[in-house]
Amino acid sequence: QVQLVESGGGLVQTGGSLRLSCAASGRTFSLYPMGWFRPAPGKEREFVAAITSSGLTTFYQDSVKGRFTLSRDNAKNTVYLQMNDLKPEDTAVYYCGAANSVTAIRSLSIQYWGQGTQVTVSS
Repeated sequence: QVQLVESGGGLVQTGGSLRLSCAASGRTFSLYPMGWFRPAPGKEREFVAAITSSGLTTFYQDSVKGRFTLSRDNAKNTVYLQMNDLKPEDTAVYYCGAANSVTAIRSLSIQYWGQGTQVTVSS
């Protein structure tokens, strides 16, 4: 069992930065690929970014490539999403999730969800 708690959301102006954290409980955190998600028009949630269990490989949605950076510290059971050059269209509740594979993360087949953290980007 893995429990996930997001933090770091807030209000920022266009072009600003935020760093989201997702802290996990449970001894098996390092075994799980992790991802970040947000709601999208017509969808409950969409894939934003994913990271392998080792942290060596990351994947991003096209709209955030070059602006968002995903990393993890398995010793601290935490995943970080550094968001730079934020835009109003990035405004959303951001959720982290854990799954058995990156493929599962990209298809939103998530085993464990966090409760979400609000990011608001003002224009």
